[in-house]
Amino acid sequence: MLDLITCMKSFVRTVETGSFSAVAREMNTSQPTISKQIAALEEYLDVQLLVRSTRTMNMTDEGIRFYEHCQQVLEALSEAESSVGKRQKPSGTLRINCLAAFGQMQLLPRLKQFLDRYPDIKVDLNMSEHFADLVGEGIDLGIRIGGSVDHNLISQPIGISRFVTVASVKYLKKFGEPQVPTDLLQHNCIVYTPQSTGNEWPFRGTTVKVQGNLQVNSSIAHRGAVLTDIGIGTAPMWAYSHEIQIQAVKVILAEYEIDPLPIHAVYRRGRFQSAKVKCFINFLLDEFNLRLS
Repeated sequence: MLDLITCMKSFVRTVETGSFSAVAREMNTSQPTISKQIAALEEYLDVQLLVRSTRTMNMTDEGIRFYEHCQQVLEALSEAESSVGKRQKPSGTLRINCLAAFGQMQLLPRLKQFLDRYPDIKVDLNMSEHFADLVGEGIDLGIRIGGSVDHNLISQPIGISRFVTVASVKYLKKFGEPQVPTDLLQHNCIVYTPQSTGNEWPFRGTTVKVQGNLQVNSSIAHRGAVLTDIGIGTAPMWAYSHEIQIQAVKVILAEYEIDPLPIHAVYRRGRFQSAKVKCFINFLLDEFNLRLS
């Protein structure tokens, strides 16, 4: 007997990932099983949903219409399930993507409290230096700092962060403290390559093209370079709050810093089992209270 709901879920995720193998990994099954589910769905509907080749997979016109309806049906089913009985308790695996430094310094110290509060949730934390494709990679929730948010995603502000220029006190004692942004041209500046501005650092009223002998593609490495007195960097203030407090690191050029950056929790529209996403967003709102130093 055809399990229509399971087949619909497999179809939706196959469309979104573009891969039978990726869906099989998500659902802890085999690629042939996912392929058979899609084929059974097409036979049941008596219509072709996907056009497959050795390299590509595209939806037919009927597949596009059915995909849109599947999203609505599965979301409605999820909401109905989560409104009654045991399903009222958020459960399942919550896949989260965030910047490595943010995950290490802001999420990990708070996760035990969250997991203790929601024992039926398991967290799969993906920390990277680039924004993950939430749809394609099956991510439930992403944390985004600054920048624009994809219009296909739902965005919830959870915090605001100062973006500051910092250096270790030891570095400043040895090389002096810049007083205006153009003074950075005489200093060793650490470039964080995933940052969209690269080595062109924006300040209030001006932009400075900095230079230095180190560039890194990791927010953790960037932080380490500043703390080991290599040079000057720009970063969210929360990445150095402890070191600033103990006066090992100093915020410089504060009067020229750009406006605070927004922090958003983002998730895709029509996300199944949204109860776990909602409870984590509410947890973050309670923790950060729309501020993050």
